[in-house]
Amino acid sequence: MKLPEEFLHFIWQFRLYGSQRLQLSSGEDLLVIETGMPNKNAGPDFSRAKLLIGNTTWVGHVEIHVKSSDWLIHQHQLDDAYENVILHVVYEDDEPIYRRDGTLLPVLRLKGLFQAKLLENYQQLIGSANRFPCEKQLAQVDEFLINGFLSRVLVERLEYKSATVYATVAELQGNWDETFYRLLAKNFGFNINAVPMELLAQSLPQKLLARYKDQPLQIEALIFGQAGFLNQTFDEAYPLQLKTEYLFLKKKHKLMPIDNSLWKFMRMRPQNFPTLRLAQFAALIIRSNHLFSKILTIKDDQSIQKLFEDLPVNPFWKTHYHFNKKADKVSLQLGRSSVANFSINTISLCLFAYGKAMDQSYLTTRAFSLLEHTPAEQNAVIDLYRKAGLEVHTAFNSQALLQLKKTYCNEKKCLNCGIGIKILKK
Repeated sequence: MKLPEEFLHFIWQFRLYGSQRLQLSSGEDLLVIETGMPNKNAGPDFSRAKLLIGNTTWVGHVEIHVKSSDWLIHQHQLDDAYENVILHVVYEDDEPIYRRDGTLLPVLRLKGLFQAKLLENYQQLIGSANRFPCEKQLAQVDEFLINGFLSRVLVERLEYKSATVYATVAELQGNWDETFYRLLAKNFGFNINAVPMELLAQSLPQKLLARYKDQPLQIEALIFGQAGFLNQTFDEAYPLQLKTEYLFLKKKHKLMPIDNSLWKFMRMRPQNFPTLRLAQFAALIIRSNHLFSKILTIKDDQSIQKLFEDLPVNPFWKTHYHFNKKADKVSLQLGRSSVANFSINTISLCLFAYGKAMDQSYLTTRAFSLLEHTPAEQNAVIDLYRKAGLEVHTAFNSQALLQLKKTYCNEKKCLNCGIGIKILKK
C-alpha cells in the first residue's frame, strides 16, 4: 500500500515522531514548539506553526509531502501562498528544494522517526474487510470521546444539509416561512412521493392558502385539486364538494394542477398512500398557517411535536384511502415515526440553518435539543454501529452516525476521524 500523505499529517499533528528535539536534513537542531493549525483549504497544510531552528524562532506554515520532490510536482514553487513555508516535512528527502530567494527550504525527514506499528495499524484499519474500518475496535473506545466526535460530525451534517435550505431561501427572496412550507411538503412525501409533494407546494404558495385559513373545505380543495386528484367522477358528497370548489378556485387564481401520474401507490402500506398524506398535510395547514414563524416562538421540544398531533383531518378519510374506494378503520393521525421524521429532516434543520444565518445561537441549540428528544431512526446503517457495541437512543446520535458512515467510514478517512485517531494512537 502506498504511504498516504494524510498519514504523515497524522504523525506531525500528534507529535508521534518520537522525540521533542529533532534534526533537519541539513544537520541543524529542530524544536517543535507548536505544530500549527491544520488547513482544510487551499495552501500549505499547517498554518501558524512555531519552531526553533538552531537558535532562531520561526513562525509560519508547514507543508507535508511523501517525497520532497512532490513540492515541484505540485508546482508550489510557482504559488505565492507557499513563500511563507518555514518547514518541509517529508517521508523521503529525495531532492533539495529552494525558495525563490535561493535559500534552502528546511526539511524534516520522518522516515525512521515513528514506530512502524503505527503504519501497520493504519494499513490494517483501512484495509480491513469489515463493514466499516473500526467495527471490531469501536467497543473499546471511550463513550465520552465517541459522543464528543459525533457532536462535531452532527454539525457537519447540518451545515451540509443547510445548503439546500439557503438555496431555497435565496430562490424565494429571503422568505423563510415559504421555504419551511416547501421543505415540509417535500418531507410529507417520505422519499417515494417527495417530488410530487414538492411540485405541489411550488404550485400552491402558502400565501394563497393563508387567504382561506378559516375555510377548511377551500384549503382541502386547493391541495387535492392542485395534486391532480379531483379530475375524475365522484359519487360521494365530500369529493363532489371539493371538485366544485376547486373548479371555481382554479379559474379564480389561474391555477394549473401538477401531473397526477407522478404519485406512487404501488408497494406502499395504505397508511402511506399519498391521498391520506395530503389529507394530513391539509389538516396541518388548516391548523397552523405560517408554521415556521410559530415554531420560532416555541420554547420547548414537546410543544413543537404536539403541532403534528390530533390533526383535524376530514372525517371522510376515516373510511377511505382513495376517493372512490372505501376502507375500514383508517388511522387519521400521523404516527410517531412520521413526526420524528419531520423533527429530524425539516424542523431541526431549518432551526439550525435559520440560527446560523441570523447569528442566533439559541436556535441552533434548540435544533440540537430537538434531535436529543427525538427517537433514533431505525435503519441498516444504525444497526451496524449498534451491533459493533454503540448505544444509539436519539436522533442526535443517529444523524451523526449517518454522516460518519458516509463521509468518514465509507471513504476510510480514519485519520480525519476522532475515533479512528484514538484507535491508531492507542
